[in-house]
Amino acid sequence: MSDASSTHADVIIIGAGFAGLGMGVRLRRQAERTFLILERADDVGGTWRANTYPGVACDIPSQLYSFSFRQKADWSRVFASGSEIHGYLREVAASEGLLPSIRFGTSLQNARWDARQNLWHLTTSRGAFTARVLISAAGRLSEPRIAAIDGLETFEGPQFHTAEWRHDVDVSGKRVGVVGTGASAVQVVPQLVALGAEVVVFQRSAPYVIARLDRAFSEAERARFAEHPESLDARRAEYFAEAEQGFAQKLHDSNAARSHRARALAHLEAQVDDPVLRRQLTPDYEIGCKRVLISSDYYPAMASTQVTLETSPLVSVEGRVATAGSGASFELDVLVLATGFEATELAFARLVHGLGGQTLAEHWAGGMTAFASTAVHGFPNLFIIDGPLASLGHNSSIVMIETQIDYILGALADARETLEVSADAEQSYTAELDRTSAETVWLRGGCSSWYLDARSGRQTLLWPGTAASFRAQNGHFDPAPYRTVSRAELTSTLSA
Repeated sequence: MSDASSTHADVIIIGAGFAGLGMGVRLRRQAERTFLILERADDVGGTWRANTYPGVACDIPSQLYSFSFRQKADWSRVFASGSEIHGYLREVAASEGLLPSIRFGTSLQNARWDARQNLWHLTTSRGAFTARVLISAAGRLSEPRIAAIDGLETFEGPQFHTAEWRHDVDVSGKRVGVVGTGASAVQVVPQLVALGAEVVVFQRSAPYVIARLDRAFSEAERARFAEHPESLDARRAEYFAEAEQGFAQKLHDSNAARSHRARALAHLEAQVDDPVLRRQLTPDYEIGCKRVLISSDYYPAMASTQVTLETSPLVSVEGRVATAGSGASFELDVLVLATGFEATELAFARLVHGLGGQTLAEHWAGGMTAFASTAVHGFPNLFIIDGPLASLGHNSSIVMIETQIDYILGALADARETLEVSADAEQSYTAELDRTSAETVWLRGGCSSWYLDARSGRQTLLWPGTAASFRAQNGHFDPAPYRTVSRAELTSTLSA
């Protein structure tokens, strides 16, 4: 039963990053429903609040990596820094009047569907809440992944994940081990070199890297954007169209993929003269199988005398000695874990209980699934942003988030009190996307990546098509796949 002390809202959103704030802005502008945003941290920003490591920046152009309905005229660069993106999100939350609707320092502990009342009951670190609709905007890059390394806890110096950067640690003159060669490592290694560190990079597999064509916007450009807002829309459309062409590179053994690989290898050859090092930095899988990285200073840093490349993973630590799979050992002062995030098994899913008490994590035991990448059978009035098959490997995630927001707003406008997508709809949608994914480099490119669910081998993160095709298929709510469920049926299911 409902607790009289609980706080109620029509809609409760979990997370105050891009997805949560975007959903909040659209709901507040409609002014038709009450809503709250629950945020475990003490500030908005999500990924861009948490990640403050040296060199953190976006690899999507600024005008495209921002809300289409809240453009920013004065971005400083083509590729914004993490702090500038965080500032943008803070400004959006304040200027759009969202702050009174955000409950900071509020961690979700449990969410349970109450079929008798047609409500979600939430237990949090700051008390109880109820809502007719629950929206997960917790994201996929919120839980740092810590690799299984023997003796990691025995390391005698400072050690931390890139998402939990220790700014009190002075790396100048220190020997720093960096575990991993993904997106954060490619950004942080050049900065460590610039700060005077001696760096050992533990590389499990070499990434593909293309040039970062970054530059500052001139005063004249920023003035034109401010005076002519339509020019921002035009720039955004230009970036979007250019990025969309990149999906063809994700198709296995395509001409576009071969051209993309040639471009990446030409960048490597232009920046690394040593043939031995160049060979060590050359990937042995098809381009796009893992995330293609964007940097113009990673290879020069790797070629510097301050960096040692170890071409096998870190497997054990004892005191200050780190030992790689090759048997090579290195004495380190600082250890940085650039090991990514728990992207395919979301922590949020363990806390959400739908019909019959089943958790979302149990429903996803074989990998994440959802109809329209947003709704899950057995979990009435629950919608997920940036979840199953809702990300991109070639374009802006903000475009996908906005598409899902439009879908959810359509669902909220439905006259029915309770919406539950059918099992057939979820299964058919998932099967079709699994078939489409089978032709991509993510499954046929000869690598193991964080796009794949380790339990099933399914590719559960990336939409296997263009952003435009995602909007065409999922940008408008269709009530047909949703069942009208009676209270008696729901109550019976709950007590079964």
